[in-house]
Amino acid sequence: MELNGKTIVLYDGVCGLCNRLVRFLLRFDRHDRFRFAALQSEFAGSLLRKHGISSADLNSVSIVTDYGLPAERAFTKSDAVLRAAWDLGGIWRIGEIGRIVPRVMRDWFYDRVAQNRYRMFGKYETCPMPRAEDREKFLEM
Repeated sequence: MELNGKTIVLYDGVCGLCNRLVRFLLRFDRHDRFRFAALQSEFAGSLLRKHGISSADLNSVSIVTDYGLPAERAFTKSDAVLRAAWDLGGIWRIGEIGRIVPRVMRDWFYDRVAQNRYRMFGKYETCPMPRAEDREKFLEM
C-alpha cells in the first residue's frame, strides 16, 4: 500500500469517540487522503517516537501529514482535529476558524473531553473491525 503523502490518523482504538472520528473521516474523505492506525499498534508507536511524541499517551489523537515526504509533520490534540478538517477539504476547511481560539484554551477543552471520553462515549474491549471496503485504509490490522 502506498502511504507517501497520505495523512495518517493515530487514534485510541478502543475509544468510542475516536472510532466515531475515524468513521466520520472515512465518510467524508472524498480524495482518499487518510490512513488509520490504532495508537496501540507498533506502527503508531514508531511514528510517534520519530516525531518526539510519547506513545504512552493514549489521550490524544495524532495526525501525521505528508507521510514519507520531506514535509512530513505531526499534530496532536486540537491541532490534530483542526488539521484533519483542513485535509478533508471543501466545507470542512471552515474548521480553521477554530484557530482564532488560542491553542492553550483549545487544548484545555480537548484535555477535558479526552479525560472523560470513555465515560461519555464508551469503550470497546478490542479495536472494532472496519467495514470490508475500508480495511485497506487501516495499517497493522
